[in-house]
Amino acid sequence: MKHIPLCDDGFCFACGKKNHRGLQLEFRTENGRAITEFIPHKVHQGFKDIVHGGIITAVLDETIMKLLLSQGIPALTAEIAVRFRHPLFVGEKTTVEAEIQKMGSKLIEASALIKKQDNSVIASAKAKLIRNA
Repeated sequence: MKHIPLCDDGFCFACGKKNHRGLQLEFRTENGRAITEFIPHKVHQGFKDIVHGGIITAVLDETIMKLLLSQGIPALTAEIAVRFRHPLFVGEKTTVEAEIQKMGSKLIEASALIKKQDNSVIASAKAKLIRNA
């Protein structure tokens, strides 16, 4: 894969502080994991009061990406598979965590979970990312 310049202009849908229509997620790293909290709003729904699966997928993908970036690894998602276990309802507070499963010279495998406050898993993701070097 050819190197693609990756620049942050503050308008990322998931974490951009300048993007007032985005999610504006804030991340921290602990014990080799990236962690964020997400409380979805009505504008994030698909069916009435149920959060759209694409929004959930974006949150999982971004958490994985923030983990890699926190370790100085620029990468692009090549593949992501999401398993939805329970619906996420508008207004529910969640915690999202990501961790690296396998680190190759070009390919990285990572996973992420989005959980309710009772620790029940809403969705899980497994992703393959390509280093952008």
